[in-house]
Amino acid sequence: MSTPKEAKLHTRVTHAGFNPDHEHGSVAPPIYQTSTFQFETAEQGARRFAGEETGYIYTRVGNPTVAALERGVADLEGGFDALATSTGMAAVTTMYATFLNQGDHMIGTNAMYGPSIVVVEQEFSRFGIEYDFVDTSDIEAVKAAVRPNTKLIYLETPANPTIKLTDIQACAEIAHANGAVLVVDNTFMSPVLQNPLALGADVVLHSVTKFINGHTDVVGGILVPKTEELYAELQRVLWRFGGTMDPHQAWLVHRGLRTLALRVEKSQASAAILADYLDNHPKIEWVRYPGLKHHPQHELAKTQARGFGSMISFGVHGGVEAGRTVMNNVKLATLAVSLGGFETLIQHPASMTHAAMDPAEREISGITDGLVRISVGCEDVADIQADIENCLNMI
Repeated sequence: MSTPKEAKLHTRVTHAGFNPDHEHGSVAPPIYQTSTFQFETAEQGARRFAGEETGYIYTRVGNPTVAALERGVADLEGGFDALATSTGMAAVTTMYATFLNQGDHMIGTNAMYGPSIVVVEQEFSRFGIEYDFVDTSDIEAVKAAVRPNTKLIYLETPANPTIKLTDIQACAEIAHANGAVLVVDNTFMSPVLQNPLALGADVVLHSVTKFINGHTDVVGGILVPKTEELYAELQRVLWRFGGTMDPHQAWLVHRGLRTLALRVEKSQASAAILADYLDNHPKIEWVRYPGLKHHPQHELAKTQARGFGSMISFGVHGGVEAGRTVMNNVKLATLAVSLGGFETLIQHPASMTHAAMDPAEREISGITDGLVRISVGCEDVADIQADIENCLNMI
């Protein structure tokens, strides 16, 4: 069974990546919890290892449960296929190892998930990789950073946690004019709201830990290349490095994928209301949410995506201490890192997700000490707002 290409979003999300089990008629995808697969003959095994026959060999290099998830996300992103990974960082490091060789240069968003920056600065640099992390929302800064040896431009848009947006199409033109690959981390928006491949990106990356899984109970990543050639390059590195996803992990993520559109729409609707409330609160210094008209990339958000998402950053009058008061007194929102779950999460990036970054670099990137990030969940927005109001009253 395949979902018609003309099917609407909710239909595509509901059926993404699953063909009913013909052996027993299972409506839910089976979990193929096996490390290896039996061959009918030695000749068949030889053909599969040689790539002359399709079929499964060993779960590190392919599993039906994992493949179902990969097909589903690839369909929603418009990619050739996808490669599921054990963690979001396994997807990031696989991507770096695929596209960067000794002496190559990369450009990255200077405000993105902290470990995505630190792993380049402290690990890949040991192997002769050069890098510049710049404000990619400024296209002129991206152009200025390009070198003759630039092989990769890696964007996170919206950026974590500053909620700055980058023009994907403009960066695709820059990358391709200079022989580089453009990779976009689409975690904050999910394929429901944004499809970077349609805007010129070569590869889309997700931490499926976040919106795609959506239940705060599993970690994982996924890479979605546009072409078969890029797929083959990424697949080779992933299989050799071994950061692949296990079947039960994939089954959980695929289960979450089926409710992705419902969860994104609910949390986004609540985020719009909460952002407006915060924007008008006397104890809030500033709010960054693409749906607010004063957001610097509000117009870009309207053309590049199908919505504004559910991630909000804000600063409280009173700086770090005031922000700490807010976070230490939430009752409904959960003080925890991560995002994109069904529940509302709140955190302080400078002391949590981005603590490993150099403080001066954090400041330049816009990750100020007083910045608070909230991932709006699926609760009733009135209850979330009341929780935040109670905390603000304590300042």
